[in-house]
Amino acid sequence: MMKKEELKLTQDWDKTFPKSDRVNHCKVTFVNRYGITLAADMYSPKDAEGKLPAIAVCGPFGAVKEQCAGLYAQTMAERGFLTVAFDPSFTGESGGNVRYMASPDINTEDFMAAVDFLSLCDKVDPERIGIIGICGWGGMALNTAALDTRIKATVASTMYDMTRVNAKGYFDSEDSEEARYKKRAAMSAQRLVDLKKGEYTLGGGVVDPLPEDAPYFVKDYYDYYKTERGYHARSLNSNGGWNVIGCESFINQPILKYTNEIRSAVLVMHGEKAHSCYFGRDAYADMVKDSKYTDNKELLIIAGASHTDLYDGGGKDAIPFDKLESFFMEYLK
Repeated sequence: MMKKEELKLTQDWDKTFPKSDRVNHCKVTFVNRYGITLAADMYSPKDAEGKLPAIAVCGPFGAVKEQCAGLYAQTMAERGFLTVAFDPSFTGESGGNVRYMASPDINTEDFMAAVDFLSLCDKVDPERIGIIGICGWGGMALNTAALDTRIKATVASTMYDMTRVNAKGYFDSEDSEEARYKKRAAMSAQRLVDLKKGEYTLGGGVVDPLPEDAPYFVKDYYDYYKTERGYHARSLNSNGGWNVIGCESFINQPILKYTNEIRSAVLVMHGEKAHSCYFGRDAYADMVKDSKYTDNKELLIIAGASHTDLYDGGGKDAIPFDKLESFFMEYLK
């Protein structure tokens, strides 16, 4: 039987959002199929009776559960769902001896392990489980939904396809064999640098100080991760970032190959002004192309919203929680 790692879990409320008096909160852990113990915050509506519909939440890529994943989870718990917001393998409070590594396979498994946990929780109806993936975890969520038939409803919020952006660059501007070769060569060389040094080199989180000529989306990230609004001490994006070779395998591994075979419900939502909106639009188009299962698929473009507005509302209530509630209520009947 798989043994849990001993994790050091913070019991203080150290979130980037206020604690709700309408939900119960506790820390939980569960183990993925690689034997890595994952840490999560579990939120449940107060005075709830019977077995509840449940949602697992993760993201953004490089964030921790104390940031926007926790906000989504707590808010959905206020609306009647039992939720868990978890840290993926090798990050935050979760286990994994090597820190700040990512993997298309292991991170998809992290979502499936959360579904395992919810399926076996005595407070949850195992036939009513959904997932929410934010930013890079939106792509992971779609990949998980294509693999795990226990999932009845999936939301991809302000999503990235991390395999696409690693292999092709932003807006596919590096989509050539030559550009990919240079990336592979740099990663190959970095591996030896790290081995000789005896530690992995961090790639750096969100740039700080912010250059005056920084692109809009970099300013968008800075405003969330590097200010009181969203900074967290364990967040990779707020601090030192992933290892330089942390996302190496993403270059060769597209994760959205079979999304047009997803039978369960999917909502892809993106801000109209988000630099990343093309990921959501294209993922939705690929998901419904030549698919027999389009009646329960939806693309929602939110007027005026940027990428990080869907992290915490951006001060203008940009996250359509009413829509999320109705979507999950419909498909987690």
